[in-house]
Amino acid sequence: MRFFKLLVVGFAFFFMACASTRTTTDLPETLKAFNNPNSNIVMVASHRGAHMDNFENSIASAKQAIRLGVDIIEADVKTTKDGYLVLMHDSSIDRTTTGKGKVEDLTLAEIRKYKLKAPYGRISKETVPTFEEFLKVTKGKIMVDVDMKTDNVEGILAAVEKTGTHNEVFYFDNDYDQLDRIKTLRRSAQLMPRAYSLKMADSAIVKFAPPVIHIDKKFNSKEVGDLIKRNNSRIWMNTLGEFDAQIRYGHGEEALREVLKHGVNIIQTDEPEMLLQLLRHKGLHE
Repeated sequence: MRFFKLLVVGFAFFFMACASTRTTTDLPETLKAFNNPNSNIVMVASHRGAHMDNFENSIASAKQAIRLGVDIIEADVKTTKDGYLVLMHDSSIDRTTTGKGKVEDLTLAEIRKYKLKAPYGRISKETVPTFEEFLKVTKGKIMVDVDMKTDNVEGILAAVEKTGTHNEVFYFDNDYDQLDRIKTLRRSAQLMPRAYSLKMADSAIVKFAPPVIHIDKKFNSKEVGDLIKRNNSRIWMNTLGEFDAQIRYGHGEEALREVLKHGVNIIQTDEPEMLLQLLRHKGLHE
């Protein structure tokens, strides 16, 4: 374990020595790149915040993502029994807090009795944040990808409106009916539909004309990439799992070649710091 940590630190220092780094996220530059799908900038999205040495979906992981210069932070949003929106990926609080129970069966006050926890039992001083608290931290600093783990569309849009973060937020779902509801309530809302095939990508373009489409590794093809680029959308793909492991263990160049070969230009990762350094070294990120 000690050798592995030294190896990771070594790679980090190598990349830092080879590339200029941005110390915090520059939101105006991020928005400019996001709205220009032909930009050569490959954007980085931090999965549940910068959480690998932190706590997922936490205020601390959001602040760390901003410090690292990440472009986008992904946040999973669910609704409590008493109607509050909170950051939580799972249906229950068991894995990521010191408590137990389903989010929808617990009030916010009940959830707040418990602290966030990380793998191997590390306990945070922080409790589960509300979506509004999270947006107050990210406002003016970083784009937010709202992963819709709830059908409380009205509540999510109200929180975005209240915090004045509309232009910084976009909404992800594979349920096109839910995305339709968002558009009905807020015509100018930015959407990221998920597509599982060329046909589905085409349908998403026709239906939503979105700024970005989420694709998967299994159909990261030239045909799909060309279709999305022709229609002025960015292409989002995850490196979670296998590709992140390659980045983590020093095979980032190989992973990046595979991910980027057909035009992917937003990458969601659990290793934002290492990916940023790699992209900067290759001149693909500022």
